[in-house]
Amino acid sequence: MKVNSASGMAVNEECGLKLLKLMAKRNYRFIVFRIEEKVPQVMVERFGEPNEGYVDFSTCLPPNECRYAVFDIDFTTEGNCQKRKIIFIAWYNYYIVMDICFRMQTS
Repeated sequence: MKVNSASGMAVNEECGLKLLKLMAKRNYRFIVFRIEEKVPQVMVERFGEPNEGYVDFSTCLPPNECRYAVFDIDFTTEGNCQKRKIIFIAWYNYYIVMDICFRMQTS
């Protein structure tokens, strides 16, 4: 487990390893991360195989919990050029975030 000096949040080593495999080898289509509350750290919750798509990704996101994810997307531009981008997604429900803020203020 490593601590990110910028945020102070610990990051499980598996997160970096999976991300490197996604970026360099394209072993995964997406990676979903969660913050473990018992031992505050970022953990890999799920990763998608290369043949999985956006529907598979979106169905694994919980409706009432926050998650972070990276998604490897292939697309074609208007000029018929094949492109690949890795995008970062912050998934949250507004009401959950407000509840967390309220609890932080009252503790």
